Amino acid sequence: MSDERHMVYAVATDLSALRAFVSARALALGLPEERAELLVLAVSELATNTLQHTGAGGEVTLRSDRGRLVCDVVDGLRDHRSTVALGRVMPPADALRGRGLAIVESICDEVETSVVGGSTRVRIHLNL
Repeated sequence: MSDERHMVYAVATDLSALRAFVSARALALGLPEERAELLVLAVSELATNTLQHTGAGGEVTLRSDRGRLVCDVVDGLRDHRSTVALGRVMPPADALRGRGLAIVESICDEVETSVVGGSTRVRIHLNL
């Protein structure tokens, strides 16, 4: 059975409400509290990156599907031509950027990126 809800964010001041939404929704879908905290960290990183790099905000959707929590973070841009490459390896200590995306990949059970309707979608999965 799938159950789906979403929240739109547009500016940095929306991030606190977004984190609260993700936490409450993840717990309601059956994700243990410790894993819900990790999901909040991952979504916060992705949403912050969206705001910093696109200025367009985005939308977060959470649902359960076959024993997994599935969370989509979709940016508000409509003109992407390629997917975002996530940092699969933690950057060196002297790197200025890239740790956040590497953390997202390390704490989630699966991470996918795709272009949907011209927007970049990052889909993260956590086993319930």
